[in-house]
Amino acid sequence: MSKILVVAEKPSVGRELASILECKTRGNGCLIGETHIVTWAIGHLITLCEPVDYEVKLKTWAFPYLPILPEKIKLKPIESTKAQFEIVANLIQKDEIESLICATDSGREGELIFRYIYVAIDCKKPFQRLWISSMTKSAIKKGFATMKDSSEYDNLYQSARCRSEADWLVGINATRAFTIQNDVLLSVGRVQTPTLALIVEKQKEIDAFDSRPYWELIANYDEFSGTWFDSKNNQTKIYDKEKVTALKKNLSGIQGKVQNVEHEQKSQPPPLLYDLTELQRDSNKKFGYSAKQTLQIAQDLYEKHKLVTYPRTDSRYLSEDMIPTIKNTLKIITVPPYDKFTTEILNMPELPISKRIINDKKISEHHAIIPAETRPNLSRLSKDEKNIYNLIVKRFLCVFYPKYEFSITRIIVNIEQELFSSRGKTIIKLGWMNFYKSEMKSGKDEQTLPDLKANDSLNVNSLKILSKKTKPPKQYTEASLLSAMENAGRFVENEELKEQLKENGLGTPATRASIIERLIQVKYIERKGKTLSPTQKGQKLIAIIPAGLKSPEFTGKWEKGLSQISKGEVDSERFMKGIIKYVKKIVDEAKNMKGKVQFERDKNRKQIELKDTLGRCPNCGNGFILENQKAYYCSDWKKGCKFTVWKNSLERYKIELTPNLIKMLLENRKCENIEALFGDSDLLQKAKIILQSSGRITIIKIHD
Repeated sequence: MSKILVVAEKPSVGRELASILECKTRGNGCLIGETHIVTWAIGHLITLCEPVDYEVKLKTWAFPYLPILPEKIKLKPIESTKAQFEIVANLIQKDEIESLICATDSGREGELIFRYIYVAIDCKKPFQRLWISSMTKSAIKKGFATMKDSSEYDNLYQSARCRSEADWLVGINATRAFTIQNDVLLSVGRVQTPTLALIVEKQKEIDAFDSRPYWELIANYDEFSGTWFDSKNNQTKIYDKEKVTALKKNLSGIQGKVQNVEHEQKSQPPPLLYDLTELQRDSNKKFGYSAKQTLQIAQDLYEKHKLVTYPRTDSRYLSEDMIPTIKNTLKIITVPPYDKFTTEILNMPELPISKRIINDKKISEHHAIIPAETRPNLSRLSKDEKNIYNLIVKRFLCVFYPKYEFSITRIIVNIEQELFSSRGKTIIKLGWMNFYKSEMKSGKDEQTLPDLKANDSLNVNSLKILSKKTKPPKQYTEASLLSAMENAGRFVENEELKEQLKENGLGTPATRASIIERLIQVKYIERKGKTLSPTQKGQKLIAIIPAGLKSPEFTGKWEKGLSQISKGEVDSERFMKGIIKYVKKIVDEAKNMKGKVQFERDKNRKQIELKDTLGRCPNCGNGFILENQKAYYCSDWKKGCKFTVWKNSLERYKIELTPNLIKMLLENRKCENIEALFGDSDLLQKAKIILQSSGRITIIKIHD
């Protein structure tokens, strides 16, 4: 009997799909039912080939071999997951499998995971696409009932393929070109380089900042205080010490009069549910967790404990079909310490579900992160897991609570025509802020103000001068950097590209953590406590990188093109031609930058000195001649120097090219009176060896 093979993106999703399709029999890397077999990838099983996979010579990093532009970019299995790829490939190729269902994540990258497997094994079998935004049973069943033919998603695949191949072409060529030119490994990428540029630019602002002293004048009344301000610009800072001293002297001992009292009622709706980036931001602010740590903890809560929904999401909304699930989830998580709040919500006449919670149009691949329909046992969680789970539960519960309402009161006091401002806040209704009371900050807005009206007199008990300094911009934390990456459009002037970056930003929620970690790994930035700062190496790289490669605008144009491909508005080959043209430009720019910035050699890289070598290279004049098992070669071979002397090149003359002989040839370019055999003769004869600058050796018989 023929069957349909369902390919999921990961085992956990595969098991969920198998339960719906009643595939209960365990197989090798699959679950088998009467009509379907469900198998799975483990994320990407296929990757793009490395340069050396095309030609052995491309193992050498040298300008003569750049740019690397294969006619067709090839695929190969990822070594670490090759066993699972072979399981999936064997299942696809079985005679009993008549068709397939692509059930990888609903989005560009999920499409690529399946299609690369399909292309790698040259499969011709038809397949349909399962496209769902949530993992509830009703959503999965609806998805299987409304599947579309694979052709409906061909443009999405082309967009994903172009993203993958273009990233490879730019990354490989830019990294090699700038590395070769500067003699230090310089990793360059479409997303990591603009992200580094943000951090470097922030450091420039900090370094250029000139701190200035300023003063504030505070008036203390019987029950509260006020701050002097300039009515023309509403500025409280006084940069002239003589002025603030004179103000204090002239106003001391004088009564004040209330000039104006303003009351303004304000309200704040509950925050939106968590997507991954917002969860990473909050956990960094509250617990100091890195973006990578947060992702791993959330992934463990999802996979191991099954306590939260899929975390790698960019959406902050739930789908319409999840409304029944919401009530059930509230019931399931009614355990201490959440039961007080869940009971209150469940006792409401009707759940306050608005478009701030449910919005199908704002879900791309996955809905927001919420608690899963699993009763939590908090005692089984580690401290870190409990912290993240609490954040997710609190955010889920608070969206059903009313607005946080408060009033702001501003009192303006006139003392001899000089104005002093006092602000206070009065909470009217805590609403959703019940969940965050401990985090409410107090400041000058928090003082309790008396009930006053215009023309009331006030005793000025004292005037106090506060001495302060202007503060430089703050360095990025992971929380603020994630915000900058998500909102990279604000760094771009072109309005159309700004909109594109609003949708996409730099990287995706799932990749931003790895980008930050990559920048630390290659020593472009340093993590100091919560802050991220650029190293000298990172700053120097941004100094030499062309504007296009380090600007978010480049990613904006890229994402715009990819978006147009997915909509069928731009041909994928046209897009790739533009990438190839850009790659050639990058390589040319790198070639012409020599000497612009001097990088320090990596500390773990052995310094080459003339005394440790056989001599200076006669070909390029910069490198040193080194020895390996088969040849003598130039240390600057990565920069394209082709000097090579093969050790066996004079074997037929019975001459051994020893290191001492090579030293002599490098010093004099020739050696005379060397004994050699010529032709079939057994007699040794005198010969002269001449070394060409390329490394080629000529031998000449010396006639008596």
